[in-house]
Amino acid sequence: MTIQSRASVAAGVVDAEVIQLSRHEPQAFEILFRRHAGHIQRYVVRRLGADAADDLVAETFLRAFRQRDRYDMTRADARPWLYGIATNLIGSHRRAETRQYRALARTGIDPVSEPFTDRVDAAVSASAANKKLAAALAGLPAAHRDTLLLVAWGDLSYEEAAAALGVPVGTVRSRLSRARSKLRRTLGDADPSATNEGNQE
Repeated sequence: MTIQSRASVAAGVVDAEVIQLSRHEPQAFEILFRRHAGHIQRYVVRRLGADAADDLVAETFLRAFRQRDRYDMTRADARPWLYGIATNLIGSHRRAETRQYRALARTGIDPVSEPFTDRVDAAVSASAANKKLAAALAGLPAAHRDTLLLVAWGDLSYEEAAAALGVPVGTVRSRLSRARSKLRRTLGDADPSATNEGNQE
């Protein structure tokens, strides 16, 4: 497949069709990378810092490529699948993630607020730079933090977060409720994680 034909495919098909095509034409998987790598990169930088992000994003897409034959073709959007892979990989870097939040709690410097500016960051960055929020994130149980950040920073719906984590939607709701309660206790009445909540019900 030429670059021009890949571009025309990218413009007209959903992720599942790209993955299906890549099973016979592996180079087509590049379309998926171009669509989603930037978002996955931003998510990983927020969680682990810039030093670990490039390798982890590359590993996310490598694993996705290797597992593409098992992809559920009923899911048109591959974002939950990719965020799930990235989140599982982040799990092996829990100490680095906690150090990242503790550094943010000390300095108040958000590692991605400058390089990335889009609507997700607009909704979250100002609060993410808050030292109290960083300390609260560091103190959350890993499963609650994963769920909260997939919704707040990954911009996933509850259903998409459930698919990413391989848990029922009710578990996502429960984890979010507990995580938000802890954040509210730490931060007062503000809920900096309430991104897109109006669309979740």
